[in-house]
Amino acid sequence: MQFHLQHHSSILEIDQTNWNELAKDSPFLRYEFLSALENSGCIGNKTAWEPVYITIADKNSELLGALPLYIKHDSQGEFVFDWSWANAYEKAGISYYPKLVSAVPFTPATGQRILARNDNDFQLIASMLLKQAKQIAVEINASSLHILFPTDTERNFLSNKGLLQRKNCQFHWHNRQYNDFDDFLKKFVSVKRKKVRRERRRIHESGIRFEHLLGDQVSEEDWEAIFDYYSLNFTRRGRAPYLNKNFFKEIAQTMPESLLIILARFENRAIATAICFQNQNTLYGRYWGSLADFHSLHFETCYYQGIEYCIRKGINRYEPGTQGEHKLSRGFTPIETWSNHWINDPLFEKAIAQFVNREEAHINGYIKELMEHVPYRNNQRSIEPKKQNSL
Repeated sequence: MQFHLQHHSSILEIDQTNWNELAKDSPFLRYEFLSALENSGCIGNKTAWEPVYITIADKNSELLGALPLYIKHDSQGEFVFDWSWANAYEKAGISYYPKLVSAVPFTPATGQRILARNDNDFQLIASMLLKQAKQIAVEINASSLHILFPTDTERNFLSNKGLLQRKNCQFHWHNRQYNDFDDFLKKFVSVKRKKVRRERRRIHESGIRFEHLLGDQVSEEDWEAIFDYYSLNFTRRGRAPYLNKNFFKEIAQTMPESLLIILARFENRAIATAICFQNQNTLYGRYWGSLADFHSLHFETCYYQGIEYCIRKGINRYEPGTQGEHKLSRGFTPIETWSNHWINDPLFEKAIAQFVNREEAHINGYIKELMEHVPYRNNQRSIEPKKQNSL
């Protein structure tokens, strides 16, 4: 078979239908999501995320595979933290940036990174894409290549190709075919169950009510409030928001079924929101913001409402984002996440390999300790999976 490899500086250069056939059901890899990032100026020229998508097509221009890839000039919005690596390079008088990153911008969700139309061709397609990515790294004098939050299949392939493997963890919730939220809470030990019910009761008694809205069901007035609260959550931490209003308005129209807005109202006024994405298998909690300071409002908006939604819709998993040990007592369990890294400099590669080995031992101990504190009764703990197997 004849293959045609090509580099693209924009998703807009690629056929939408062909791309979405590769992306399958991932909301974050859909053409609509990636094009909205570019159209809104969140990524692209003059940003720290410069696209350089690699595609493989046959002689009929049908896409057989692709690798979403970005030239990065900092490490913002990646959620696999390598600031210490950059500092080590700087102390050695070597530039760590630019680097190449395969990830979804601003999105720490495990999923496909190496896209192949036919699973049977994965090894061949992946090998070609990886070779091209390394070649680009050499051409632009990049220090490294990073594949963030890959699937198990991809990370095993990349590890076999010599890329370093780095472990971390997140907190996810899994649906055990619960009938309703009370059925879910029955699996908790008594003291933890009472705590959750008390938190939910406080919100209910305060008069706060919730709506679950798809992207095209949100009014213009509510969008203004949603974006203001989302932005405020960043500015409180002294940072500009990753995404702008134009991005959200575009995806609300182009992929409304993938966007879920959890909206809290008090006296008919929107006071808090959680911005989520979804497919048939997973709900992804991404951003939250609020105007008011009600006790337990964050837990209800970001966790309990999402869990209820998953139970009602039959969604298997809820990924509420990175970090947060406070999620543990609310039914989320520690799940392994991964990244793979190719370091161009042999001496730095050796040093970083030693670092990730030490780090993995720490992560293993951390997960083991966390599992001792999950809220489930002892006979329920073993059913919680310890590995991430997102599509």
